Amino acid sequence: MLEGFPEYIGHERQAAEIRLYEVGVVPGLLQTPNYARVLAESAVKRGAITPDQAEERVTLVAERQASLIRESPPLVLVVLDESCIRRPIGNADTMDTQLARLVEFAELPNTVLQVAPFDMGDRRPFDLPITVLTLPDRSLMSYAESAQRGHLERESTFVLPTLTAYHQLQAEALPQAASVVMIEQLRKGTP
Repeated sequence: MLEGFPEYIGHERQAAEIRLYEVGVVPGLLQTPNYARVLAESAVKRGAITPDQAEERVTLVAERQASLIRESPPLVLVVLDESCIRRPIGNADTMDTQLARLVEFAELPNTVLQVAPFDMGDRRPFDLPITVLTLPDRSLMSYAESAQRGHLERESTFVLPTLTAYHQLQAEALPQAASVVMIEQLRKGTP
């Protein structure tokens, strides 16, 4: 796990609101077990992690998802870069199941799912994944990752501009209904 991530997970489990933006792959909170396993096995093949670490990653994905179905679930706002739904991970069944999971997620009463289409171009405010958490006391924190490390930010002077940029991203991204249509078209094999 990247630096800062274990601490972040503790806060994620308690968050009242989770705002998430991801590039390239479906984020762990929304991954199916098979999708998560394919990603972990790929990391093992590249020599980036051990088989034991791969199993820990898959288990952690399932544990994190449990926080979405707790008694008072958080509001979860997700914006996926279009690359997340277009990049094939695993075989056709793996992707179809994953895309179906995204549609199911969008139907939950405490979620919003949007796709940031490629044609947003330079209007996309983030180049890397970002998460903004609102904790039960309404305090904010953000978490961002690079290839080598994660960074948990609690200082509001740094988190508030990130939250503003996230809101700008949401305004530019496709609405949820159009996002679901895009995902369903991919499932049917139409561009």
